[in-house]
Amino acid sequence: MNSNQPNETEKVLDAYAPAKIALLVEEIGVRKANLAPSKTIVLGMLAGIFIAFGAMLYTLVITDSTLGFGLTKLIGGIAFSLGLVLVIVAGAELFTGNNLIVMAWANQDVTTSKLLKNWTIVYLSNFVGAFVVVFAMYWSGLLEQNEGLIRNTALTIAMSKVNTDWVELFIRGIFCNTLVCLAVWLCIAAHDVASKILAIVFPISAFVALGFEHSVANMYFIPLGMLLSSGNISSLDLLGNLLPVTLGNIIGGSVFVALVYWVVYLRDQ
Repeated sequence: MNSNQPNETEKVLDAYAPAKIALLVEEIGVRKANLAPSKTIVLGMLAGIFIAFGAMLYTLVITDSTLGFGLTKLIGGIAFSLGLVLVIVAGAELFTGNNLIVMAWANQDVTTSKLLKNWTIVYLSNFVGAFVVVFAMYWSGLLEQNEGLIRNTALTIAMSKVNTDWVELFIRGIFCNTLVCLAVWLCIAAHDVASKILAIVFPISAFVALGFEHSVANMYFIPLGMLLSSGNISSLDLLGNLLPVTLGNIIGGSVFVALVYWVVYLRDQ
C-alpha cells in the first residue's frame, strides 16, 4: 500500500471540497422543498424556538457587561450561536438557511412554486415558534433577574431595532444572511458534531457582533419589546423592521451565497 495515500479514516475526516458542498446543498434543497407540509410546520416552529433560545442567552450575556463594547458584542454573538447549533445539529427548518434552496431552484430541480411555498410555511412557522417563547419568557419572571436589568436590555434591543432606518435594515439583512448561509455551507463540509459547531460559531458570532439583522431573531426581540414597552412599540414597528430585514436576508442568502456558488460549481453541469 502506498504510504502517501490517505487511509479510510482520513478520508472520512477530511472536509468536503466546495464543489461537493454545492452538490450536497442542491440535494438538501430538493429534500426540503418536497418535505410534507405538516413536518415543515413542526420543524419550522422548532427553528423559531431554537433561535429564540439563542436570543435569550444573548440578552443575558450582554446585560451589565463590563468587558467593553467590542468584547461584549463578541461574547454575545458566541452565545447567540446556540440558536443555529440547535437548528443544524438537532434538526429544524429555518427560513434564512432555507434561502439556500435557491441553488436547487437555479438548477431546475425545484419549481418556483415549491420554493415559495417552503419559504412561506417556514417563515410563518418560525414566527409562531419565536412568539411562543416570547410569551413564555415574559411570564416566566426571568426578565426580572439582576434587579430587572435583563428586562431593560431586552427593551433597549427592541427599541434600537424599530428605530433604525429602512435602508440600513435592508443592508444589514443582506450582510447577516450572507454569513448565516455561509455558516450552513461550512457545516455541510463537516462530518462530526464538534466540527459543525465550530463552523457555526465564527460566522454567527461575527454577524451578531457587527450588528447585522436576522429576521427570525427579530421575531423574538421585537415582540418581547412590544410586551415590555407599554405600547411604545407597535405592530407597525414590527412590520417596518421585518419587511426590509427579510428582503435583505433573501438577497444575502439566495444571491450572494446560493446563486454565486451555483454559477461557480453547478451551472456548467
